[in-house]
Amino acid sequence: MLTVLLFTILAFANATLDPELRILADENLAKLKLNEDLPPDAKLNTMELIEKYHYKPEKHVVITPDGYILELHRIVGRTNSTEQRPVALVMHGLLASSAVWVLSEPKKSLGFILSDAGYDVWLGNVRGSMYSRTHKNPSIAKEDYWNFSWHEIATRDLPTMIDYILKTTGREKLFYLGHSQGTTTFFVMSAQLPEYQNKIHAMFAMAPVVYCSNMISPIFRLLAVFSTPIDLVAKLIGQYEFEPTNEAMQKFQALVCAKDAITQPLCSNMLFLIGGYDRDQFNKTLLPIVLGHVPAGAATKQFVHYAQLINSGKFRQFDYGFFGNLGIYNRIFPPKYDLSKIRVPISLHYSSNDWLADVEDVHQLYKELGKPFGKFRVPHDKFNHLDYMWAKDVDTLLYDKILSLMTRFKD
Repeated sequence: MLTVLLFTILAFANATLDPELRILADENLAKLKLNEDLPPDAKLNTMELIEKYHYKPEKHVVITPDGYILELHRIVGRTNSTEQRPVALVMHGLLASSAVWVLSEPKKSLGFILSDAGYDVWLGNVRGSMYSRTHKNPSIAKEDYWNFSWHEIATRDLPTMIDYILKTTGREKLFYLGHSQGTTTFFVMSAQLPEYQNKIHAMFAMAPVVYCSNMISPIFRLLAVFSTPIDLVAKLIGQYEFEPTNEAMQKFQALVCAKDAITQPLCSNMLFLIGGYDRDQFNKTLLPIVLGHVPAGAATKQFVHYAQLINSGKFRQFDYGFFGNLGIYNRIFPPKYDLSKIRVPISLHYSSNDWLADVEDVHQLYKELGKPFGKFRVPHDKFNHLDYMWAKDVDTLLYDKILSLMTRFKD
């Protein structure tokens, strides 16, 4: 879900700033001569990050049925072996991109860990994110382009990616691994398009976000209260998106959130306020690099849809209001997603200190799934929502377990 309140505030402020003021702000930041304070990895794109660690990357482009152009990043491996490898698709969360899986050193980054374990790794980028922000209709109106939530990502982006990957690799099935929104979209796809379950070996859900009524993050509880006016104001001022980070934001964030900066505790507290407090596993050194890639962009409607789940306590399609629902769904309330239709083997990975994927909400999801094969708590009491990507010991606390489970389903 929303990765960091700080990222969101900066992204929204940058997007709505008067152009002249934005130029002035950029000039002022440039005068601070912060280039040396921006870590090199913060400026590398996903392909460059993969190459840096001597893996072979590939960029693939797909087009969805409704015209969105999406970019996939493939980690072929460190060798030129022609041996056919089992395929793994890894999906990021809200405001993130494929880069989040390759930001750390190879032994800590899930993308590299999967590759070293013998998997053909594909890192997805959903519509509206940093690497998937174009459309086959270059003149499409901004309002029309950004008129999507994670429902459209689930029913259009994921099927397009899966079909392309299987066709390219010659495989019949793949493994799916998702974090946060990357789990939401899988459950929606499987419920709405159950035939796609036949293309999945197993799904591994990290910090699954489906039911949200027990979410304890004060920021998200506040977002839920004001979701309707936020949606209305965003439409009124024509602000349909949260923009991705840019150079000025990267420099500012690197300065404020640097490991030794006086203001660094402010950054970490912002993170903790969203996803839960975990100073033990918090990687201060990695944070400036993360800030070079997050936020990666998203539609305002994605946030509003999550806020609706918090308010309703139900897992259902976007609520357009009384008359909107009648026109779109031919009913007063939006339809629920039927989780009982999901028969693909699913492994849920949750933690006790995740303020976004609450334990009780994960339990409710587990009870309603048609064929879950496991529910596993991360063995660290303070493990939070962002630790699934960047905790100091994420490899031993989480990834080793997932790799062990994946071996059960290899061809």
